[in-house]
Amino acid sequence: MSYELPFERPLLELKGQIIDLKSFAAEKKYDLREAVQRLEERYNKVEEEIYKSLSGYQRLQIARHPLRPSTLEYFDRIFEKFIELHGDRLFGDDNAIVGGVARINGTAVTVIGHQKGKDMKDNLKRNFGMPHPEGYRKALRLMKQAEKFKRPIITFIDTPGAYPGMAAEERGQSGAIAINLLEMSKLRVPIINIVIGEGGSGGALALGVGDKLLMLENAVYAVASPNAAASILLKDAGRVSEVTEALKITSNDLMEYGIIDEIIPEPRGGAHKDIDSQADIIKQYINKHLNHVNEVPPDDLVNARIEKLLHIGRYLEVSEELS
Repeated sequence: MSYELPFERPLLELKGQIIDLKSFAAEKKYDLREAVQRLEERYNKVEEEIYKSLSGYQRLQIARHPLRPSTLEYFDRIFEKFIELHGDRLFGDDNAIVGGVARINGTAVTVIGHQKGKDMKDNLKRNFGMPHPEGYRKALRLMKQAEKFKRPIITFIDTPGAYPGMAAEERGQSGAIAINLLEMSKLRVPIINIVIGEGGSGGALALGVGDKLLMLENAVYAVASPNAAASILLKDAGRVSEVTEALKITSNDLMEYGIIDEIIPEPRGGAHKDIDSQADIIKQYINKHLNHVNEVPPDDLVNARIEKLLHIGRYLEVSEELS
């Protein structure tokens, strides 16, 4: 099934012209190879122009693309012998967060990530990738287990945000997120965080504390959902594009501000264009950073992680004349 984003319509039109011309040439037995070639060259040029100058809102649309690869799709391609583990040992299991143990190049690791659905039925099962408190408690249980057995932790971030419903609040949503932030900062094993799609608010941060924070090229990472910010701050949900640009949530923005450590490139058009290729690229980056952090002693690892977090952010000193 094809899902074309609004800014991709010129490509869809050119693709249709190419298909129609090829069909006409085959039907009439005409040699139209030169005309087809010109259209294909035009398509490649337009495609290059579109994807090399994407706005923040356009990257947000790619990050939310219905066909964008999910955490479990990456788990299947990147890791060997993945065994999913369930439950928080307090309330139940949350299908919006998946995790377990696996191997990468023979090394045992704990892998955890948000999981969105691929269709309506699956999205209802996964609560559209929005975890309840038991999801974060499950994640923390697995991270504590990883620390006990000295396994590195790799998290995949892809959520609109933590579930904001009454049931989640009754079961301690904010507390579960806060505890994860605190405990992850102190874990004595390497932690690599990867934003693969939409990193929304505290729901993303609860899996986002680590030694290395990586982002896919078209992923986004925000303190608040642009849609929510537009509704709350501007009282107009229709101004989401404007708010997205102001929030500076793209990988390039966050790299410039020193919040992330590296950008993982995507195939032209987004990760959904070639999932296998994207998984191979992510695996290369995991191996590179895992080899580095695995060499750091636990005490130094924790101290460096805390220092890294403390140095995030910028401020301006205003002179007395301007104050």
